[in-house]
Amino acid sequence: MKQLRLGGTDWQASAVALGIMRMATLSVADAAKALQAAHEAGITYIDSADIYGDGQSERVFKDALKESGLNRADFYIQSKGGIVLDPARSHDGLVFGQRYDFSKQHLLDSVDGILDRMGLDYLDAFLLHRPDPLMEPEEIADAFNTLQRSGKVRHFGVSNFNVQQYQMVQEAVDQKLMFNQLQFGAAHAQMVTEGLRVNMDDAPAVTDGGMLEFARRKHITIQAWSPFQYGLFEGMFINDPKYPELNAALQKLADKYGVSKNGIATAWILRHPANVQVLLGTMTPAHIKDSAAGADVTLTKQEWYNIYFAAGNYLP
Repeated sequence: MKQLRLGGTDWQASAVALGIMRMATLSVADAAKALQAAHEAGITYIDSADIYGDGQSERVFKDALKESGLNRADFYIQSKGGIVLDPARSHDGLVFGQRYDFSKQHLLDSVDGILDRMGLDYLDAFLLHRPDPLMEPEEIADAFNTLQRSGKVRHFGVSNFNVQQYQMVQEAVDQKLMFNQLQFGAAHAQMVTEGLRVNMDDAPAVTDGGMLEFARRKHITIQAWSPFQYGLFEGMFINDPKYPELNAALQKLADKYGVSKNGIATAWILRHPANVQVLLGTMTPAHIKDSAAGADVTLTKQEWYNIYFAAGNYLP
């Protein structure tokens, strides 16, 4: 498994991580099999959030880790907080918030809840889950300092922040924000498109301020969530008839490199020089393994562009 240096530090972890949002729907035995498959594939990084399954994902993880025969030292474990769950809107495994809350007390309580549910003494990383319009950076700084001094959190980051939001928080906190979690994949490549269509009539209406380039300059690890999806909840582009050209391009390269289409979709993300970490959301052992196998494939530049074109993009 390819290794990445995270956040510009000497801390190294697998280029592919396992997100456990869907673990809430599994039995402990099946969750243990997912963790074993991840470990066998060389995955050393786990991503969670306090709202996943209304906390049930983290409870299942705690028991599954014991059931799997693995231990705390086998994984770096990261979670996120800052969203207050709205039970009335959450359904069918999907969770929605009633507000975002970056107050000191909410962040401290969030970490305590995570540690208790996951059976941990500390988190390797804690991320602010989505930008709170009412955030007070100085209060975030106070929370981060308290969490770090207590030994409960070792590293920090954000999720779904644009450049200005990232900088505003970074200027207030003492710790480096090592991560920004963003949706990114062959069928959700707006970060690439934004950089290619500068000052054009069809430039993306909503921009992130050049986060992909900013992350490279500031040595921030982008963690790509939903890497095989074409929308927030619409579905996966793998084997979807809406994307015939993309699937044909993926299959051609899958045949060439001896991996699955999921593996090539993983390789496409990892080919970008921004040192992106891919977050897998599947809980199926076979899919974990075949997707992670793409970390050992290095696409040529033309192959990378061909996938970009096949997803419906073009060069100006």
